[in-house]
Amino acid sequence: MNIIVCVKQVPNTNEVRINQETGTLIRDGVPSIINPDDRNAIEEALALKDAHGGKVIIVSMGPPQAKEALKEALAMGADEAVLVTDRAFGGSDTWATATILAAAVEKIGDYDLVFCGRQAIDGDTAQVGPEMAEFLNLAQITYCKEIKVDGDKIIVNRFTETGDYVLEVKPPALFTAIKELNQPRYPSTRGIFKVYDGPDSIKVYTLQDLDVDVTQIGLKGSPTNVYKSFVPVRSKNSEIIDGFNENEKAAILVDKLYDLKLI
Repeated sequence: MNIIVCVKQVPNTNEVRINQETGTLIRDGVPSIINPDDRNAIEEALALKDAHGGKVIIVSMGPPQAKEALKEALAMGADEAVLVTDRAFGGSDTWATATILAAAVEKIGDYDLVFCGRQAIDGDTAQVGPEMAEFLNLAQITYCKEIKVDGDKIIVNRFTETGDYVLEVKPPALFTAIKELNQPRYPSTRGIFKVYDGPDSIKVYTLQDLDVDVTQIGLKGSPTNVYKSFVPVRSKNSEIIDGFNENEKAAILVDKLYDLKLI
């Protein structure tokens, strides 16, 4: 069973800062991590490989520094990794990103399943995986909570806010993982030494390597754009209510809440 997993390197959200003048993320000096839901996708792909054989290929679109995320995935046990990078891809929204990643998956070929994380913590759209499935003409199941292989079928427990659904699908198919799916493994010591002390085995795909329409990618080819990013201004206003006793204080509080139209 050959599985392709799409991952994204994202800023550690506990460290994110916003440039108040430009409204953009300040990425300099901010540590990057593999998107948490993508780690669950990697783990599920590795578990399926352990149980049924095959190989796991990790794909990430981003700047050259995204190689670090790919190396971590290789140290976890993935077999191959592909970095999709080109200045022409900069500024891509979810539509353009899915277009590029789908083209990369098609170039790799020979796959049974494609995994993505549910959503990225720096965007929270949950759109790229489903859009990829549409571009690749694949059956898709999102919000996967449990995955089992039953002969030539994949049985999935899909989480929703109104209850879980049990669905069946035959490969090829695309799944998006949620944190409840599994507990991601740590990179092994042997895997770390193999990846970081060995030769660089990560393949690189650029615009010239992919069959994409340049009018559908990058900032200019994206149908959506972020108008503004900002950190909400937090203010604290407090007032101590004085009164003769609790009943008088309560009456004063009710009057104030009434004046503020909160009751």
